[in-house]
Amino acid sequence: MELIGVIALVVVVWIWASSALKKKRLAERRAYLMSKYHDPRIVDRIMSRTMWQGQTEEQLTDALGGPVDIDQKVMKNKVRETWKYRQQGANRFGLRITLENGIVVGWDQKG
Repeated sequence: MELIGVIALVVVVWIWASSALKKKRLAERRAYLMSKYHDPRIVDRIMSRTMWQGQTEEQLTDALGGPVDIDQKVMKNKVRETWKYRQQGANRFGLRITLENGIVVGWDQKG
């Protein structure tokens, strides 16, 4: 019986410590992003891992991380890139985000 009590206590302490560490990391990340962007609306969107039209490639990277692959097409007046996320097979991706001159202009999300 005592062993079960000790194990339960260890589990509770571990869960509490993990939760406290996660909260600390999130607070540190929020502070870092606020010092970088100085706009709580942008920071909230990045922290919620969302994308939006007009988002810069740096904001996109902060929100979703780096893409698995990038297709790039250089045209006379702009550079169009397709950032690919969530690889599902050979050249199959669950999310493709289109950027023009480093700004998000649209995306295609599957399933």
